[in-house]
Amino acid sequence: MIKPKHLERGDAVAIVSLSKGTLGEPWAIHKLDIARERLEKDYGLQVVVMPNALKGIDWLDAHPEARAADMMDAFRDKRIKAIFNAIGGDDTIRLLPYIDFDIIRANPKIFTGFSDTTSNHLMCYKAGLISYYGASVMTNFSEYVRINDYTAAMIWDTLFAPKPTLEIPAAPYWYDDEDVKIGWKPENMHRAKAYHPEKIGYEVLQGSGAVEGPLLGGCVDVFPMVVGTAIWPAKEEWAGKIMFLETSEDDISPDYLTWYLRNLAAQELFDVIKGIIVGKPARRSKYEPYKEVYRRVVGREAGHPELPILYNVNFGHAEPIGVLPYGINCRLDADRRTLTLLESATA
Repeated sequence: MIKPKHLERGDAVAIVSLSKGTLGEPWAIHKLDIARERLEKDYGLQVVVMPNALKGIDWLDAHPEARAADMMDAFRDKRIKAIFNAIGGDDTIRLLPYIDFDIIRANPKIFTGFSDTTSNHLMCYKAGLISYYGASVMTNFSEYVRINDYTAAMIWDTLFAPKPTLEIPAAPYWYDDEDVKIGWKPENMHRAKAYHPEKIGYEVLQGSGAVEGPLLGGCVDVFPMVVGTAIWPAKEEWAGKIMFLETSEDDISPDYLTWYLRNLAAQELFDVIKGIIVGKPARRSKYEPYKEVYRRVVGREAGHPELPILYNVNFGHAEPIGVLPYGINCRLDADRRTLTLLESATA
């Protein structure tokens, strides 16, 4: 896997809308203004908004080829050192026919985003490029008032000032989709999220000891769209990996999660991976039901009660979130309830 270079002051970064075109809607454009000001003033970066990124929901829905063109052009552009996706959605897989994996491989650079952006990450993975799950423009870089300390630290320690090893701590606070929402409106720009104190931290659902392996995974809601395509990793690609899984704000039922995980079991992926890390559910009401799904499908149905599962990890749709690098070696220590990157996230 190719590890892209870390960001430095003066670097140019591209903003793309590879899924839903929300960033270009008049009511949402203030989110770009917030992100641009932070990236330029706080991080010293030069922001380049790609040509189709602001064309809005309806136009981008009708033109997946234009979204893909922005991605390909951003990779081609030698000035650009990182690509930040605006937000997720539900149809990024439609970009697949227009993706040139050779271009991605020949022009390694940081790529970030999460949720439906899982499809883009798997495109980068197929091209052999390490990419970064997290750091979305509309949810992280443009968080109202300020980027929360946990996310800001994770962005800094992975994308800007990578450390030889990095323990990923449990966040001391949380906020999820069952909280009263602060709508994306200019009049709400000065309203900060009321985070709750974290009383649980990481939980071990099963297994013991420490395992090590490269990270690979994404949003399970997206998996049905990518399984069987050219970007879905074959069983041998999953061998020795630590799988990371999270669920979106769509609030899938425990039954749907069961079916998704049974698909992974049918592919025999739980037979070859080293462990699983699970993101905090997007809704607190699913916290306990999802735990039972993992124990049932992985431990009992697939017959792997020894496989370590670390639960309630801060990535995905319940805030705050960190940054998980695809392909970077990681240690999951079930006894100590820790998660550690064993190498620098960027070069």
